[in-house]
Amino acid sequence: MEGEEVMKSVNSPVRKKDAMQLLTGQPIYTDDIAPSNCLIVKLLRSPYANAVIEDINTDIALKVPGVEAIYTWKDVDQNSRRFTLAGQTYPEPSPYDRLILDRHMRFVGDVAAIVATKDEKSAAKALKLIKVKYNVLEPLLDFRNAKDNKILVHPEENWESLCPVGADNKRNLCAHEVNEMGDVDKVLSECDVVVERTYHTKANQQAMMETFRTFCTIDAYGRLNVVSSTQIVFHCRRIISNALGIPKSMIRVTKPRIGGGFGAKQSSVSEIYPAFVTWKTKKPSKIIFTREESMIASSPRHEMEIKVRLGAMNDGTIRAIDMYTLSNTGAYGEHGPTTVGLTGHKSIPLYAKAEAFRFAYDVVYTNVMSAGAYRGYGATQGLFAVESAVNELAHIINKDPIALREANMVKEGEIMPAYYNEPNTSCALDRCLKRVKEMIDWDEKYPCRRVSDTKVRAVGMAMAMQGSGISGLDVGSCSLKLNDDGFYTMRIAAADMGTGCDTILAQIAAEVLECDVDNITVLGADTDASPYDSGSYASSTTYVTGKATEKAALELREKICRLGAKILGCSEKDTEFDGKAVFTKSHDKKVSIGDIATASMAGNNIALEAAYTHTSPNSPPPFMVGAAEIEVDTETGEVKVIDYAAAVDCGTPVNPNLARVQAEGGILQGIGMTLTENITYDAKGRLAENSLMQYKIPARTDIGRIRVEFESSYEESGPFGAKSIGEVVINTPLGAISDAVYNATGLRFTELPITPEKIAMGLAKKSI
Repeated sequence: MEGEEVMKSVNSPVRKKDAMQLLTGQPIYTDDIAPSNCLIVKLLRSPYANAVIEDINTDIALKVPGVEAIYTWKDVDQNSRRFTLAGQTYPEPSPYDRLILDRHMRFVGDVAAIVATKDEKSAAKALKLIKVKYNVLEPLLDFRNAKDNKILVHPEENWESLCPVGADNKRNLCAHEVNEMGDVDKVLSECDVVVERTYHTKANQQAMMETFRTFCTIDAYGRLNVVSSTQIVFHCRRIISNALGIPKSMIRVTKPRIGGGFGAKQSSVSEIYPAFVTWKTKKPSKIIFTREESMIASSPRHEMEIKVRLGAMNDGTIRAIDMYTLSNTGAYGEHGPTTVGLTGHKSIPLYAKAEAFRFAYDVVYTNVMSAGAYRGYGATQGLFAVESAVNELAHIINKDPIALREANMVKEGEIMPAYYNEPNTSCALDRCLKRVKEMIDWDEKYPCRRVSDTKVRAVGMAMAMQGSGISGLDVGSCSLKLNDDGFYTMRIAAADMGTGCDTILAQIAAEVLECDVDNITVLGADTDASPYDSGSYASSTTYVTGKATEKAALELREKICRLGAKILGCSEKDTEFDGKAVFTKSHDKKVSIGDIATASMAGNNIALEAAYTHTSPNSPPPFMVGAAEIEVDTETGEVKVIDYAAAVDCGTPVNPNLARVQAEGGILQGIGMTLTENITYDAKGRLAENSLMQYKIPARTDIGRIRVEFESSYEESGPFGAKSIGEVVINTPLGAISDAVYNATGLRFTELPITPEKIAMGLAKKSI
């Protein structure tokens, strides 16, 4: 890999900066550091999917000892400007369709009242004593019938869409668009084979271990201080400002360690409620979502139905892809207009040689829990559909799925029309494909083999791509300063949610400044102290904020040399810096970094501090290939993942150990989405899977081997050649395992999850 031999910190498996604190269970999470005198905030939730509150009586509940306040829709102007909880750059594409407390309940779990008490016991008692009279309306639960339905989820006149995304609340539309190149219908009519299928994925939960939680206080200046487990401190500040109707200057948002997010905490699910309580009472308050609340009233992946028509010739040449996505945003529009675009724009470009494509979508409102961001952000659903169609094509024309992809996949240097016409500037997808073929021993195992009377083993594979930030929009920033004794302080607003970005960004700075990573302290995610950053989402941190870090470090390095030259009495052009000292090129004089830091504190006008903000006009995709070996019990339908082999192109892996952990975790989540994670609603809109007992996420012990290797390209626009890795890694198991199931059983599933019951019943039906 270019530049690898000269790097000391980058491309090195440095231990995470917070590893020992996490390992020893130090009090570092939100609830650990909340003041002991916080009011306990609890929410009364609607039992109905669609209802209007006619009356709400809190008189008896207010008499419970320990109750500080109870707030209802009567405490919020129902005609005030609405807001969105989506953590997105302003103006948000997501519609403004929420109030802190609304009279109209739009899903089972919507908030009818806020209770603030001195302890948990009095909160529980008060919630039971609030009397609500509902006018129950017919709910709209089937997203296939939502568009132009007579039942309107948002009939209100103060609903608002800030961006032209095709939204129309009077049609239950959150977004609509059509993108195309070439004459898709004509090309499809000329194809020898057209695979036409409809795929359905459910609203999967992120199921992070730390639930949503926030505490708030009023500081010495009368400002609202919000400490929250969030990925988006600056967006969160705007959301709270819009919700409470107070200036952003009166709000400070910080985040401690985060116990996982995976996109769930790119929406401000919990923050507005304690913020409202503290602003009203001027007392500290906190809210801790229960696991049940996190399951029934959070921000899961969007349920989607994706129709694909894939046209090809008998020799395997893919000529056209036609895709229509119907996305269920639920009761509110958070991330609805943006998630859906990735279903096509991050799947169709894998086959950029195709002559024509069409990608259309509708995002609709329904009376179920609203969806949000989840790792993969729509690409996951789209790649399941497209990769499944390509695998089916391979079977129809009797061509090896790997050979089919070798002939059709995008290569480095090619333009990707369906990816906003961006050039493919760095791509090792071909090497990833070759590596995985070897890792899984594809030629020996494809398609299947019987290992006993009731057990069949089979393999399947899929490819994936994602992005590295949102091109032309995402902003990453870093501030670096030199301190006493020659150590550095780095200030960022990218949120480390277990990914290790504090460590990774420190590695990038250390590479430029030629110091140990431990010589850089990191202060993260504080709207008062950090430079502006969009936040940790859209696979942007390493690529976008990492580049800002590299540039800031280069600028600081120049300033160190400038002051060093002044001390040495020479020209700045005549100096060099090795991380320990500035010295003349003739090596006859030098001054240590510690002495430079000391000199900067007296009689000096050169500030040894640098801040840099970066955005990128492009979003170079990381690529991945994954192959699964599964064992199917043909009597019970049980599927076991015996081996999962993956090769990832994320450019230069800044920290190979952390990159590997990212990949292994994403693969495990993708396996869960494919085989076990299911949600079901009853006829009244109640969600059955409201705990981790019902919602089955796989544990590491449930899976056999997960093996990850890297095939690195070099992305010139990234820091030291790096691209992203956070999201692409979840995308291959869906298509790979689905095809492996087909190879083992002859059953092709287009709806996830593929449960043992579905397989057993399908096999029983086949044998009749």
